[in-house]
Amino acid sequence: MPRFAANLSMMYTEHDFPDRFAAASADGFEAVEYLFPYGHEAGELRRRLDDNGLRQVLFNAPPGDWDSGERGIASLPGREAELRSGIDRALDYAAVLGCGQVHVMAGLTAPDATPDQLAGHRDTYLANLAWAAERAAAVDVDLLIEPINGRDMPGYFLRRQAEAHAVVRELGAPNLKVQLDLYHCQIVEGDLTTTLRRDLPTGRVGHLQIAGVPDRHEPDRGELDLHHLLDVIAELGFEGWIGCEYRPLAGTSEGLGWLKNFRDENYRGDKA
Repeated sequence: MPRFAANLSMMYTEHDFPDRFAAASADGFEAVEYLFPYGHEAGELRRRLDDNGLRQVLFNAPPGDWDSGERGIASLPGREAELRSGIDRALDYAAVLGCGQVHVMAGLTAPDATPDQLAGHRDTYLANLAWAAERAAAVDVDLLIEPINGRDMPGYFLRRQAEAHAVVRELGAPNLKVQLDLYHCQIVEGDLTTTLRRDLPTGRVGHLQIAGVPDRHEPDRGELDLHHLLDVIAELGFEGWIGCEYRPLAGTSEGLGWLKNFRDENYRGDKA
């Protein structure tokens, strides 16, 4: 049965961040995700989760200097020490929050990067992920890698599903998985039904995310057939969470008609 997590970095922005937990719970969500927890004490975030009956299912490892435009450091040669410190910090938060998944962002490459430089990025990426996966396995946490489209994030190192799955297969760490964001995937390569039917049964996909294409609003807006995609996900028996990583067109609660319809039509009486 598809289960949905509210992304508190994009949803409920009409509220201060600490108040978004209660707002998500009031709308029937049982789980949340967001980009980064590090601006708040882990214990305070855990209290918000517990007070509102929520599970934390995903957040990102430290991405480098986000405000200056960095989008991860895992593939950046020379940043290995910072990457390792960031993974340890993320795992400390995961322990307090009871979160079993952490997304590790790859980082950006230069537009004029040579094949040799790109190969260096990949070697660094593999070495960092191998170290991080071993570290995370010791505390029962899965690490996720996510292909991201180059329109929203120009120069991002990892863009295609096949690239991500190749990394996971090559490293062979059972706790290293792919984060399949259907919004990014549709923009880069499309063919979502085939992608889901090909990749979900492998067990290499740990988390899904949804948003409308092309504007990243509610997932039932735009070119995707949300009803069909959710039927496919249900048919395949995906047991992970689906993160609602979209920017509501108006108020968050007002835009949740898609979720109400899903519950009413398919799983009446269940909380998604």
